[in-house]
Amino acid sequence: MRKYILKRIFQSLISVILVVICVFLLLRLMPVSGFFTRDDYINMTEPMRNAYLKSIGVFDNPFIQLKNFAVNLFHGDLGRSITVYPKMRITEILSQKAPYSIKFGLVGMGLSVVLGVSLGIAMARFKEKLVDNLGTFYIVLVRAIPSLIYLFLIQIWVTGFFGWPMNFYDDQPVSWILPTVSIALAGIAWYAIWLRRFMVDEENKDYIKFARAKGLPHKYIIKRHVLRNAIVPLVQYLPVQLLLTIAGSLIVENIYSIPGMGGLLVYAIKQQDNNLVQILVLIYSVLGVFGVFIGDILMVLVDPRIKLEESKE
Repeated sequence: MRKYILKRIFQSLISVILVVICVFLLLRLMPVSGFFTRDDYINMTEPMRNAYLKSIGVFDNPFIQLKNFAVNLFHGDLGRSITVYPKMRITEILSQKAPYSIKFGLVGMGLSVVLGVSLGIAMARFKEKLVDNLGTFYIVLVRAIPSLIYLFLIQIWVTGFFGWPMNFYDDQPVSWILPTVSIALAGIAWYAIWLRRFMVDEENKDYIKFARAKGLPHKYIIKRHVLRNAIVPLVQYLPVQLLLTIAGSLIVENIYSIPGMGGLLVYAIKQQDNNLVQILVLIYSVLGVFGVFIGDILMVLVDPRIKLEESKE
């Protein structure tokens, strides 16, 4: 177990380092205007721009720039935003935006797990009946229609019916409900459809038929055998989805004007804010790699039949 964890940590570090190197070097191919605010770029002459770029090391060897970036990162210096939030420290930007995404992400993810797993169990237990048909209709609806469309319609109809505010406000808790539910909708469908599939597959296996032949109660079989084995594949992807949800929902945060991290990376790329882009890519890559790693560990804890190391026999 320890050997496997150390091996995966090493592999995860290599993956993150490769992502950062690729993004860092690709950003150096972007126009140098991304290193200036709009006002500075307009007001400076060409010699002044070149002097500024030289002073911040843009003309240095890319690998020397990468080394300097890594050293600063190790000392906790994430740099400053250039064009999105001119000259503002990136740590300050993240400290303002991350709490919103974390709060909505955690609550939305918890809601999606509880409702999605419950719906999946109900659909598998009452297969081809009303509950299953309604669940299937919901899943098809959510997965077939572009999320921007049904989220926009929910915002218009629900806020109009209940008289709720259309945008998020810190001092109005009722305005937090729809964004949280909107974040959870896709997750509910995902957990429901896959749990139903895994449970139906498990119910058709020989060991379940043998348990029924022995006269074990149906609820006991579902709880102790079917559900326990069907939940294992979902566990592997739970940390990834959790961490990426916390990182921010692009559509939901934009629709409800939530000042979180959703859409920040896309906007930073559009504005050619190289410093902010490379930090956000680093954060998202670490979240993704860390999520996969935790998922593998959780699978072992949930299912003791899975061995992380080869047998010595």
